[in-house]
Parts: sequence; structure tokens; C-alpha cells
Amino acid sequence: MTRALTTIGFDADDTLWHNERVFRLTQDRFAGLLRDHADADHLMDRLLAAERRNLGHYGYGVKGFVLSMIETALEVTAHRVPGEIIAELMEAGREMLSHPIDLLPHVHETLGTLSASHRVIVITKGDLLDQERKIAQSGLGDLFAGVEIVSEKTAAIYEDIFDRLGDGAARAMMVGNSMRSDVRPAIEAGGWGVYVPHALTWDLEQADPPTSPRYHEIPDLSALPALIGQIET
Repeated sequence: MTRALTTIGFDADDTLWHNERVFRLTQDRFAGLLRDHADADHLMDRLLAAERRNLGHYGYGVKGFVLSMIETALEVTAHRVPGEIIAELMEAGREMLSHPIDLLPHVHETLGTLSASHRVIVITKGDLLDQERKIAQSGLGDLFAGVEIVSEKTAAIYEDIFDRLGDGAARAMMVGNSMRSDVRPAIEAGGWGVYVPHALTWDLEQADPPTSPRYHEIPDLSALPALIGQIET
């Protein structure tokens, strides 16, 4: 009997471990540094606009975030931002790049269960060195049959990865907290998409849920083995 699912892909940040809350803490620090030049809401709007503009140049991750903060600081101060503030923003970025990993609930036991019966892989965006560091420090590395760090998540990217590391998208599932990057393109590629909400999700990762029988939402990763069991029944 051919199994319906052989390969389970997982997003990393805010699916396996906390990530966005580190960005939010740094945003609060940024707002404090620039409080004499812009109110917090306006500053965050300008920062988000800069991040959106810069994705094609810097990609995802801490380094692009820091450069966008510096660009925003220059904008709101008419290029008069003190050097001390630039230095503190760079230091904030270095602290983010060394922040300890904090796994989300049920991650280790769920991956351990699924890795015994399926190919479990990670498909994540972000800075290469930072993502490699987080995977190494997570203690989960031995459970992964493959790790893919990509510049963007599209249907074509998922098709390629699931062809190379699995048995094609039709027999693969992608699990993550981003509707835009983890769920919708995986389903467009022909796979299954499982949305696991996180309390903090970056605005640029928001999207409407797909209308597809291959779409599912679960409250946390503890529900994933039972969902896979239902699909395979």
C-alpha cells in the first residue's frame, strides 16, 4: 500500500522555537532610542515599510532587520541620528544573533515520534549562519533527514525540495506558523499545508487561509501525529 505521506517539512522560526519575540524586544529597544524623533507607532510603520523594501536586497533575518532599523533611524532624524544610536543598534543585532534557543511546546516529542515513521526535514528562510547556529543549538539535528535554508518559499521551491528529499509534493506536508510562506505555497505545489498559529507573527507573513481540502489548522504540534494518522487512514 502506498502511503499518503512520506515527508514532513517543518518551518523553524516560531514553529520549532521562539523567534519573533526577540525581534519585538529589539523593536521596543529601537523605539526607546528614537523616542525623541518619532512616536513608537509611526516608527514601527516606517520600519515595516523599510523591511518590505529591503527584502529583495537583504533577504530575511537579523542582518536585514538591523540594516532596516538603521535606514529608518536615518529617515526619521533627517540623517542626523547620533553615532551612538547606530552603534547600539548594531550591538542589538549581535545580541539577537547569539540569543539562546527556546523550543516551543511539544516540539521534541512530536519530531521524535514522526521521525521514526517519516522523513522529517526543515525548510526555513533567513540568514544562513544564524539558521545553522539555531539548528545546531536546538538539539534537534539528529531528527532531521535534511535541512534547507532558502531565500524565499514558493511553490517551485517546495516542488524542488520535496522531489529531492522526498517522494514529490503530493506525498509531502509542510507545517508552519506562516500562512504566506509555509502553508499556501506548499499547497500550491501539490502538498499538504498545516498551519500552527503563533502568538507573534511578523506582519509580512500574514495571508488568508487557502480553500483547499489539503489545508489544516492545529492548535500546537502535539496534535500533528493524530492529524497525519487521519490523513493516512
